[in-house]
Parts: sequence; C-alpha cells; structure tokens
Amino acid sequence: MAITTTEIEHLIRAAFPDAHIIVQSDDGHHFAAEVVDESFRGQNRVQQQRRVNAAVKAKLDSGELHAMALTTRAPE
Repeated sequence: MAITTTEIEHLIRAAFPDAHIIVQSDDGHHFAAEVVDESFRGQNRVQQQRRVNAAVKAKLDSGELHAMALTTRAPE
C-alpha cells in the first residue's frame, strides 16, 4: 500500500502542530520533508530528525514508508 505526501504531513503535524511542513515526492516512493518548528531550538539535527522519524515510525516499521530525506530546523 502506498503512502501519500498528505498522509506523511498529517503524521508529522500530529507531533508538531505549529510547524511549517513541506513534504514532496517525485515518484510516490521517495519522499523529502522539511520541518521547521520552534521546539527544535537548542537541539542538534540528529535530535530533531529522530523526533520527526518517531512521528512516522509506524509507517516506517510497516514498510509503507521506505525512507524519507529530512531537513529540520528551528525558525530563524
């Protein structure tokens, strides 16, 4: 079963309701997400990306989402 960019955005939004989120895919299989959230302030990129991965963990574990390139940061 394929996952959509909208579904991924909803999963991330549930964990980061005030974030600026952009999820893209060229082919419906390879995804990239940008997540900008104030809660990332003071965290390094690894910590930030672990938190986003936790939000989509069930889909990663099921194989529905194979991989996703992440860009994370606190707002400027």
